[in-house]
Amino acid sequence: MSSQPSSTGAVPLEDAAQPAPPGGGRVVRHAAATAGATTAPVRPLLVPGWFAAVMGTGIVANAAVTLPGSSPWLHAAARVVWVAAALLLVTLTVGYLRQRALRQHTADPMQMQFFGAPAMALMTVGAGALQLGRPVIGARAALDVDWGLWSLGTALGIVTACTVPYVMVTRHRFGPDAAFGGWLMPVVPALVSATTGALLVPHAPAGQARLALLSGCYALFGLGVVTVLLVLAMLYSRMVHHEAPTGAVVPTVWIGLGALGQMVTALGVLAGVAPGVLPTSSARGAAAVALLGGLGVWGFAALWLTLAAALTVREFRAGRLPFAPTWWSFIFPLGAFVTGTSALAARTGSQMFSGLAVALYMLLIGAWSAVSARSLAHAAAHTGRAAHRRPRD
Repeated sequence: MSSQPSSTGAVPLEDAAQPAPPGGGRVVRHAAATAGATTAPVRPLLVPGWFAAVMGTGIVANAAVTLPGSSPWLHAAARVVWVAAALLLVTLTVGYLRQRALRQHTADPMQMQFFGAPAMALMTVGAGALQLGRPVIGARAALDVDWGLWSLGTALGIVTACTVPYVMVTRHRFGPDAAFGGWLMPVVPALVSATTGALLVPHAPAGQARLALLSGCYALFGLGVVTVLLVLAMLYSRMVHHEAPTGAVVPTVWIGLGALGQMVTALGVLAGVAPGVLPTSSARGAAAVALLGGLGVWGFAALWLTLAAALTVREFRAGRLPFAPTWWSFIFPLGAFVTGTSALAARTGSQMFSGLAVALYMLLIGAWSAVSARSLAHAAAHTGRAAHRRPRD
């Protein structure tokens, strides 16, 4: 057993890994594989958290569709962003699979939390194909792409939601100050599955198939809601009873905003497709829950946004927020809050929510532009170092 705790308060039960810092890319060294090795550890180019770049870029495109009074020119611009997200998904998937670091990241108590990011990246691009991709690839292809990516992303998300907690329980011990926003990543995909799956309900065969899909989406919503609230309670307890998160961990606090925003969005989308699938009384109940429950959760999300923003400003002012893949934790959560606010605007007809949705979307565009620029600079610098690195004998 390792005698040194990790930066997250976790101590591996097996001497199989040394956990990496948030957003880092250090390879986990397995004892059996490294016994007698004389070469230096290799640093993977990609960690699972980089798929949050696809999530963030995709939500910028998808959120534009939900905005009140969204215009054709905005849809055209969003379509370009969706294409960029799709290309980025392909690039990262190929790059990650080629480096064969899955086992190493699974053994890392920090990195394994971010395996939810690829699942959500798949579903985000799939939803964009259905909503924006028809003029690019055709209506039939767009629907097929969404079915395929949603199915794959949902399956991967369920596996992650089951596997990551099991590994946490059986392979690691966590201190009382170990909880951080990344613990939400394995369970938020269920909420994304519920939201994006609801978009497919009208395209499923009428009858039992459509009912099964809607029922499954509600079940996934329940899975996500309960586990998200449990993790949020642990995260809030950690922040209140122990030192405030610092450095590259701070952006992960924003993931709580994404989970709450996704709840509001899911409630709205599910209620929108319930008529004609559920009995009339149940469909009315779903609409009432989407309105009243959505408003309540939105209020909690606004509180979490305030807390996350205050912690972020605190770190910026202290100069303790170096660039890391966790910076993408700013983007998708803010985008989910935009879609949740837009859903409430559509359901209530409130000009307040309409104005907030537009203002939040403008903030989202600014944040996405800044993080994208930093990511491109980081990638260019890393590529330059790799090009000049000489092979070791």
